[in-house]
Amino acid sequence: MKEAVFLGLLLGMCHGAAQAASVVPNFTRGTVSSETTTRTEVIELIKQVEYSTGTSYTVTGSNINIPENPTPGASYTIVEQGAPFQFSETFMGPGISSETSIERTTIVDSFTTSISVFTQ
Repeated sequence: MKEAVFLGLLLGMCHGAAQAASVVPNFTRGTVSSETTTRTEVIELIKQVEYSTGTSYTVTGSNINIPENPTPGASYTIVEQGAPFQFSETFMGPGISSETSIERTTIVDSFTTSISVFTQ
């Protein structure tokens, strides 16, 4: 090992001093281009719950005798017997009045291309 180090030193002294040469670019113009592709995906889950704290009672119809102040369990009669009629009675107590659930996905694709031209 000592002999290798000695030989390296000896060759280094015989070779002489190192000299640097200036480097000059050998081109006159050029271009650089790049492309970037990006994909963004967003998944949203929206939940909405509406609550009612009171009561609601609704009566609608045609050819039905509806009292002036309808209440649940009231007596309703047909005005003209044998004629078509329609009747709807709705009672809603306290609790959840409606529930909505929406799931949506949004995807955005983006493409960018850039070109640089340079001259000397």
